Order: sequence, then structure tokens, then C-alpha cells
Amino acid sequence: MIKAGFLMATVTRAQLSDAIYQEVGLSKNESADLVDSVLEQVTRSLVQGEPVKISSFGSFYVRQKGQRIGRNPKTGEEVPILPRRVLTFRASNILKNKINAKK
Repeated sequence: MIKAGFLMATVTRAQLSDAIYQEVGLSKNESADLVDSVLEQVTRSLVQGEPVKISSFGSFYVRQKGQRIGRNPKTGEEVPILPRRVLTFRASNILKNKINAKK
């Protein structure tokens, strides 16, 4: 998809596996298993409420949001929003600097 002059791309599990296959030299199946294993470990930690910190990339946190009153934008009616857990990501300074570096 092209938007506002930039190429927008989604990184998939298959692309990650293929990158590992090409860079590390594992078989395609081993590369896919490695990606699945890493993502499963990250998911397991987040489900348990533990933060996940990836050096030079960033940190994922699960935080609890309390109940609050929201508003239906069409009708203006007040609606209670139930408490829930949300996933947040905070990029490392290294990642921020790479994103903001001039080409």
C-alpha cells in the first residue's frame, strides 16, 4: 500500500522466518519454528503481566485501565467502559534515533 509518498509494509511471520533462513542459514522449517517460539514466549510473558524488554528495540508492557465513562460519538449518550488490560509499547532511544535519522 502506498500512502502519502511512503511505502507501507507489514512484516509477517513468513518474512521474519525467511530473513532468519537467509541470514542465519537454518532450514525454512527451523526458521519458522524459531519465530513461532520467540513470539509464543513474548505472548506468554505478556499474558502473565510481565514486561518484555528487547534491547535496542523497545519494551512491551501490559497495564490495567480502570472503568470510566465514555461517550457514543453519534448519539452523545454516556456509556460505561469496563476495566481492561491494554498492551503498550515504548520504543528504545536507539530505535527512535534510527527512525528519526536523516537518510
